Amino acid sequence: MIAESGPYLGLFEHSPWVVERAFTTSPFPDKASLHAALVAVVADASEAEQLALIRAHPELGAGQADLTAASQAEQQKAGLRALSPEEFARFTALNAAYREKFGFPFIICVRLQPGKAAILEAFAKRLEHDPVTEKEAALREIGHITWLRLQDITP
Repeated sequence: MIAESGPYLGLFEHSPWVVERAFTTSPFPDKASLHAALVAVVADASEAEQLALIRAHPELGAGQADLTAASQAEQQKAGLRALSPEEFARFTALNAAYREKFGFPFIICVRLQPGKAAILEAFAKRLEHDPVTEKEAALREIGHITWLRLQDITP
């Protein structure tokens, strides 16, 4: 039984409100039930809250100082914290184009990608989306990130 929110507050990037709301319906019999509740909170959130959640995520490969420990580890493992100058320039250009078009950072579950090339390919492809489609894609990716982070927590 999962009944205490404390270990889970960092699942969402700088957004503990998602976990806090989900735990109003605790306890949860397992991690899958908890994840379903978390995803439901995000789906039921206002448009402004969803955008704030998306905007709380860091840009990929940008070397920001305010990365959470989880984001830093995920980007490090994906090779995004040690980019060549050419890769850094490509990520910087894509980050700028993406933020200009959509108003939030590109989000992808890097742990599910085979490498930097796949991330860059997805980045370029998703730039072709319309804003509604891309917001939905970002929220789906946040769900994947959260599921994997949830698996890393020992009950």
